[in-house]
This record gives sequence, structure tokens and C-alpha cells, in this order.
Amino acid sequence: MDNLQSVKQRYGIIGRTEQLDRALSTAVRVANTDLTVLLTGESGVGKEIFSRIIHDHSARKHNKFIAINCGAIPEGTINSELFGHEKGSFTGATGERKGYFETYDGGTIFLDEIGEMPLDTQAFLLRVLESGEFIRVGSSKIHKTDVRIIAATNVELEEKIRKGKFREDLFYRLNTVPIRIPPLRERREDIYMLFRKFVVDFSERYRTFPIEMDAAARQALENYSWPGNIRELKNMAEQLSVLAEDRILHTEDLMRLAPHLLQRNLPMIPPTSADGTYMQEREILYNLLFDMKGDLNDLKALVFELIKTNNLQVPDAIQLQRAQQNTAINYPPAKRESFQVQPSHLPEEQLIESPDYRQPYIIENPADTSYESVEVFDDNVSMAEHEKALIKRALKKHNGKRREAAQDMGISERTLYRKIKEYNI
Repeated sequence: MDNLQSVKQRYGIIGRTEQLDRALSTAVRVANTDLTVLLTGESGVGKEIFSRIIHDHSARKHNKFIAINCGAIPEGTINSELFGHEKGSFTGATGERKGYFETYDGGTIFLDEIGEMPLDTQAFLLRVLESGEFIRVGSSKIHKTDVRIIAATNVELEEKIRKGKFREDLFYRLNTVPIRIPPLRERREDIYMLFRKFVVDFSERYRTFPIEMDAAARQALENYSWPGNIRELKNMAEQLSVLAEDRILHTEDLMRLAPHLLQRNLPMIPPTSADGTYMQEREILYNLLFDMKGDLNDLKALVFELIKTNNLQVPDAIQLQRAQQNTAINYPPAKRESFQVQPSHLPEEQLIESPDYRQPYIIENPADTSYESVEVFDDNVSMAEHEKALIKRALKKHNGKRREAAQDMGISERTLYRKIKEYNI
């Protein structure tokens, strides 16, 4: 624990949550090895700091370290940047050039946004990880290198593998030691401490008094989801330090300066993208419930119409008539009142001997065929079964093509794939 505290002080890491301590402990423990580490976490959680911690606590700490953003290097030049090139290998190659794997031999290379690396570069990287060998662009000579690879991603690499945009063998080679860095919304107790640290740093830099928050404003700050994580929190602290008129902020000040902090992300149907890939299963269930309500209202109206048309006599007719009166016939189907017919309390023998009960059902108007087509209603109201049936219908409609079926249902292909495995379809 003392070792973790010294690491936090050295690198300016503020936090006491269990998830953060676990990630730091794993980083320190794996530092003395040459195992490949894969850092996962959202943008702004501090993945580069973790890579520096691993390098500085390793046997390579006296050698070079470089952080490379794979998404910032153009696809046509990334091979040359990483592995080097020979003179004349491509237009503009006026001389030979060493790549990062050759220049930082014996050190550590941090590959950020590894999910954005092109497929051909992934194949070259896999060879480096397996044998330490690489070839410059435009050369046939094999070079050797001894570098430690630390990779990071803020996307689901498994999803990229399913889409054919990332090599599965490279993923397992990089994922030797996975370290997940928690987002800020999972570190609620750390938010205000980080905020205070940022406003104090800002006040020292510009020689002003640091701002503070009352209890309500602090609660609003901690309840915000912080999609940009620590980077967004630091920007917000500096923004409020500049714009705040008073040194103690209230919720009214937040409403004026940063109204988005007071927004509540309550459960709701989220907006969908153009192709509907981000629609949640909740919307499907809501639509199914509304359809079921409409079907029940239609069935109720159909039963009353049959009773009226055929002059039927049923037990407890008074209660049935009361239930029928409670049915708002003049209302739209979606707003009809629901009712429940109470079962008859007469003994079974009285029901059998009752002449009304034994009276046959006679259709007085056989020419009326409006109710000849009868729909059988399934008494199974399990949401899982209805969702399973809906998925089967969509797959049958699109001849088993999951992408088209997912688009038709309004869910992502990944969600559909998970549901198929869950329901064993």
C-alpha cells in the first residue's frame, strides 16, 4: 500500500477507489517483466501515465521511451515510421531512415489507439512481438530489435475482430497482461478531490484564490457522468475558475456557467444513429408492451361484440355488465380502461344445472363473417420468449442474415449476436 501511495505522489495520481488501486498494483507488478501489456479504458482516463509507470519501474527505465498515437499517423507512412525505409523505396524517400523499433532498441514503445493500426502494419507488428524481427520498407534485410510493447485502446477490440478490422492473433499476443483503467463515473469519491487539485494548480499558476463549491454544487459535480473523464474535469475546473464571479459556487452558478452538469442521465430510450445501430433492447420491449396492450383492448371489444351479437348468457352477468360499462368505448383503443371479470362464486353443481349455462351459443346472423377469422393468443407473457420469437421472425425474414435482421429490428449486430447465443437460437 505504501508503494502505491508513493507511485500516486510521484505521478500526481489522485484517487482511492479499489478499481484504480487494482490497476496501479497490476502495472507495478508487471513492470519488472518484459510481458506485453494492453491498457484499456475510455479516452481521458490516463492510459499514457500508466505506460510511463510501467516503463519507469522496469529494468529498461534508463533506456528510451516513446509514445506513438497510431491513429494520428497516416496509413501510407506508418510502416515507414515504425520500421524505417530504404532510399528510393517510395516517392520522397531521398535517404534511408531508421524507424522507431530500431531507434528505441532496448527501450519501451507505447502504441496508443492500437485499434486504428492498419491490417498490414498489424502483421509486421505481430512478427516483432513473436521473433523481434522486422524489415524496413523497400528492403529485404532482416533487422532485430529488443523493445517492450505497451499498447492501449479506447475501443472494443473484440468487436473490431468480428468486423475483420483487427487481427485475432495480434490481440491475444498483445493481451498478455490486460489492465483496465476505470472511467471517472466509476470513481465518484475521487471527482471532487481531482477538481480541488486542478483549481488549486490553476490558482497557483495565475495567482488567484481557488474556487470552492457548496454541498449541492458538489453533489451535482459528482453525479455528472463525465464522458471526457479526467481531461474534461480539468477543463471544467479551469473554465469555472475563470468565469466564476464568486469564489464559492452554488447550483445557480453551475446552471449559468455549465448547465450540462445538472442534466440527469435517467433511464430512457436513447437516440438512434442514422442506421439504428445504437437502439437499445428497451425500445423493443416498450413497443412489444404497447402492442400487447392494443391486442388486449381489441380482444376485449371482440368478446363484448360476440356476447351482444349472439345473445349469450353467462354467469355473473351483472359483474360482466359493470366491466363492460367501465370500458371506454368512445376512447381510442390505447386509452381504454383495463378491467378484470371476477370468477363466479356459484357451486359447480349449480352451474351445471343452470339453464342459462347449458344454453347453446347460437349465431343469429351466419352471413356475418367478420369474426370467422380467429387469432389464437398465446398465454405466455414472458418478455424473453417474445423477444426470442421476434428475433426468429427477423432472421427468417432475412434468410438468416444477421446484419439485415439487426437493422430491421433496430438493434446493433453485436446485440443480436449476443441475444442469439443467449437464447440458443
